[in-house]
Amino acid sequence: MAEISKTYSPKEVESKWYSYWMEKKFFHSVPDKREPYTIVIPPPNVTGVLHMGHMLNNTLQDVLIRRARMLGRNACWVPGTDHASIATEAKVVAMLREKGIKKSDLQREEFLKHAWEWKEKYGGIILEQLKKLGASCDWERTRFTMDEKYYRDVINVFVDLHQKGCIYRGLRMVNWDPVAKTAVSDEEVFFKQVNTQLVYVKYKVAVDSHSESPSFGGVGEAVIIATTRPETIMGDVAVAVHPDDERYKHLHGKKVIVPLVNRAVPIITDESVDKEFGTGCLKITPAHDKTDYEIGKRHNLPSIDILNEDGTISEAGKVFVGLDRIVARKKAIQQLQEEGLLVKMEDYSHQVALSERTDAVIEPRLSMQWFMDMKKISKPALDAVLNGEVKLIPEKFINTYKHWIENIHDWCLSRQLWWGHRIPAWYDEEGNYVVAKTHDEALKLYSIKHQTSTINHLRQDEDVLDTWASSWLWPISVFDGFEKPNGEINYYYPTNDLVTAPEILFFWVARMLIAGYEYKKEKPFRNVYLTGIVRDKQGRKMSKSLGNSPDPIELMEKYSTDGVRVGMLLCSPAGNDLLFDESYCEQGRNFANKIWNAFRLMKGWNVDETSQVGISNPDQQSSNALAIDWFNAKFNEQLEIINDLYSKYRISEALMATYKLVWDDFCAWYLEMIKPDFIDGKSQPIDSYTYNSTIEFFEDLLKILHPFMPFITEEIWHLIGEREEKECVIISNWPKSKKADEKIRKQMSAFMESVIAVRAVRNEKNISPKEPLELFIRTDKDLHGFKNLEGLLKKLCNISAVHYTNKKIENATSFIVSNIEFYIPLKINIAEEKERLSKELDYNKGFLQSVQKKLANEKFVQNAKSEVLELEKKKQADAEAKIKALEEQLKSM
Repeated sequence: MAEISKTYSPKEVESKWYSYWMEKKFFHSVPDKREPYTIVIPPPNVTGVLHMGHMLNNTLQDVLIRRARMLGRNACWVPGTDHASIATEAKVVAMLREKGIKKSDLQREEFLKHAWEWKEKYGGIILEQLKKLGASCDWERTRFTMDEKYYRDVINVFVDLHQKGCIYRGLRMVNWDPVAKTAVSDEEVFFKQVNTQLVYVKYKVAVDSHSESPSFGGVGEAVIIATTRPETIMGDVAVAVHPDDERYKHLHGKKVIVPLVNRAVPIITDESVDKEFGTGCLKITPAHDKTDYEIGKRHNLPSIDILNEDGTISEAGKVFVGLDRIVARKKAIQQLQEEGLLVKMEDYSHQVALSERTDAVIEPRLSMQWFMDMKKISKPALDAVLNGEVKLIPEKFINTYKHWIENIHDWCLSRQLWWGHRIPAWYDEEGNYVVAKTHDEALKLYSIKHQTSTINHLRQDEDVLDTWASSWLWPISVFDGFEKPNGEINYYYPTNDLVTAPEILFFWVARMLIAGYEYKKEKPFRNVYLTGIVRDKQGRKMSKSLGNSPDPIELMEKYSTDGVRVGMLLCSPAGNDLLFDESYCEQGRNFANKIWNAFRLMKGWNVDETSQVGISNPDQQSSNALAIDWFNAKFNEQLEIINDLYSKYRISEALMATYKLVWDDFCAWYLEMIKPDFIDGKSQPIDSYTYNSTIEFFEDLLKILHPFMPFITEEIWHLIGEREEKECVIISNWPKSKKADEKIRKQMSAFMESVIAVRAVRNEKNISPKEPLELFIRTDKDLHGFKNLEGLLKKLCNISAVHYTNKKIENATSFIVSNIEFYIPLKINIAEEKERLSKELDYNKGFLQSVQKKLANEKFVQNAKSEVLELEKKKQADAEAKIKALEEQLKSM
């Protein structure tokens, strides 16, 4: 057997075992007779590097997949990356800029060549980092959302949905990102409270409302309009007031002069106008505001687009042409002031829409785009969640999901980019189009539609599809479910658990559900585990801009991969944000060291192969047997709890239960109970039965630790003894729970409480652990088997003798455990002892009162589960017995 180093060295262990697992193909899955367990990775952006959110998400997935593998299921975790249209194009444009090349100087094909080169060079970084995390993905199945097969799936689905009438092209108001220069969907917009100014502007009423160029009213009558966006005044085509607003009834049907451009526009009435906001007058700019656009449609108003795609003022604006919109705002305010049309300005705080991709302020913009009619195909995805066919964990997200689906908007599918899945629409010179998979198919379709055979070329749409319009097919496409509908898809689909972040519940999760029911008539996954957001200890979301996000790779270098995995999961309840602190990783590393040192301790013992139970000391014999029986009961009790926590996706709690079982029950108690005595400075041998039982326990502990800490568990597993080539903990069998011995568990619980109490007396009285003590137990019946536990009491508490009595012991300090009084003869200060007992009595009286109050509450008694009620009654009985014993002790003093 290899020599065991004094300290655990994670770096060499991690690379060694990950390579070994890969070499032996432990991560690879092919369909067989076993029950499948499938997870598809939320594909990270191909531009990405590992961040704390990825750490949490992928650690959780790896825990689930490793445990499923040990449960004997055919575990398949499919990895891959998303082409991330906006983010990747921005990276490529930046790279080209560094080389002195502008995107505008390139043809599409030239640009895409550069993009693919960039992807091949940098696109696999995050997947390599996931290997460092220990992610046991089936790397042979790695997919990319612009693979040739995947590309075909996306295009085929677009064509199919267009034929079904679910996809259409139309001129509509969209969210425009002026930095990325593309439309983005509603889900790619977030809102931020911003302090700005409300600008009050004077719009003069025209004298002759029928004239094309009316002059100003002689008396200077005007309406005052409050706006936060004076830079859009040049696109105003009307002023709207509420029809019931008495202040403006005399102006109905008249015109006002739009400042800055001196254009006459009508005053219209519309019930959507808020009489209370500002002055009750609303400037109508249909091309740049969603509300205005709806009003414009109702009143058949024209639209004037005064912004270029990069957010600068267009020729249609007539003034400030070429200036950025923010600069134009300042210029507009300055000119309004010079012309005497600026009434006042007020500080104003309101929600501003920002691009989730670039942080740019979103511009509502009237644009010709491709849309998907979501109402037509979304109902099955709503029903699946509401009827429990698909479970959201935690359930608090169900109402949010329901609200989104019931109020779903049409999905803007097109993006004004080159990197991505090019829209399969083909146009003639007049703008007529057909939708088809290829140019040849488009020509045939066009010829049939227009009854002509003379056309031999059509121009393909320049735009690409929204990235999510490919990733929504992920669970189907990764198993070639469109191309081979009777192949692997039948075995692996639907997948089991999807682990993802709540912020993409609608971007991705809901849309995958829609696609699953549309194309497989089946849910794509059974459970959706929604993680929280990783925040720093001040509660701030981790981000590069704040500089509060540690580098996961550096954390793993410092604390080990196992340590960081444990640190992440110790503070990550499902669906709730986690406050990450590096100290959790330190705790994880310390835990790994504790496991290592426990292993070294056991392997350092001399084993007496001739002795089956205990050594020559009969007390030690019985003590070890009791310890073995107790830990066996404790392990089985906790294994049931851990399995139950897994079934409820309470992974953080499952880790904590495992952590306590190892650190507290095994290391702090069991090993102390059975470790051999030191006599004359020499460790005594341990009997083979106790040693072998201990190693068996430790192996079971390694198994339940493995999903959380894969590297150290595999290393120790092989150091325990010789193993077959493929006999690894990663593919070992998850322990089967057996009925826990409740009697021994309760007996040892009382014993442990007494050990803690004796140690507390030593601590309180400043008595050295080396000084032997006598212990008296006042009991008529040995209800908790303390006579059998004398050996352990002596060993763990340095007790020289244990006596049983039916009377109080004078000049002794005392404590009560399970209604039994214990005495340790000492020279005690009577006054101090009385004060101590009085305080303990007051505490127990207060505790009893709180329990009695709960049991007197009818509502609690009616609604509480029977086991909860029994527990409260037991608390009452224990407190009453303790109070009685304490009162007797005080009385006897």
